[in-house]
Amino acid sequence: MILSDFDLMNLIRSKRLSIEPFSPDIVRENGIDFRLDSEIGRHIDKGPDFIMDPHSEESIHGAYSLKKCDDVMVVNGKEQVLLTTIETIELPDDIVGMVELRSTWARHGLSMPPTIIDAGFKGTVTLEVINNAPYKIALRPHVRFAHVIFVKTSSRVEKSYSGKYMGQKGIKLPKVMELPEPVVKKA
Repeated sequence: MILSDFDLMNLIRSKRLSIEPFSPDIVRENGIDFRLDSEIGRHIDKGPDFIMDPHSEESIHGAYSLKKCDDVMVVNGKEQVLLTTIETIELPDDIVGMVELRSTWARHGLSMPPTIIDAGFKGTVTLEVINNAPYKIALRPHVRFAHVIFVKTSSRVEKSYSGKYMGQKGIKLPKVMELPEPVVKKA
């Protein structure tokens, strides 16, 4: 069940759903708009021979640069960047958030893969944004950028989120992916 503005305001008033800083004007008909913070993460051009190894912390941290931009953040045409929200959210164990790009930004050529905020999560939200347009797009801190739709689970989750992104503040680079155990085939 998707929660309405009425449901969301009741959850916020009862302190079951926490959003800081909170302003009533970010509550929409069936969700809450999150605003951009002033941090941007960019891929570093490491040359054509560089191979990103998602299993290596050194590879991941060497492939990004993070920068604060108090006035404007410019996303180049065909560039993918990481952004973050001003809002810190804390979800109860029976509510999930689905993050989408606001449609006005999509009409300008931006896209963002869907992001799920798991029940029990607490922190800011890192957004993966792609500029599909052939031109640069200027983004400014504090503008409404992402829309979060909240869904009530059929029951409380038995295991609330406790992953590596818990408690994040600002942009959190991709976590190091663990290598799977080798599969041993039976003869």
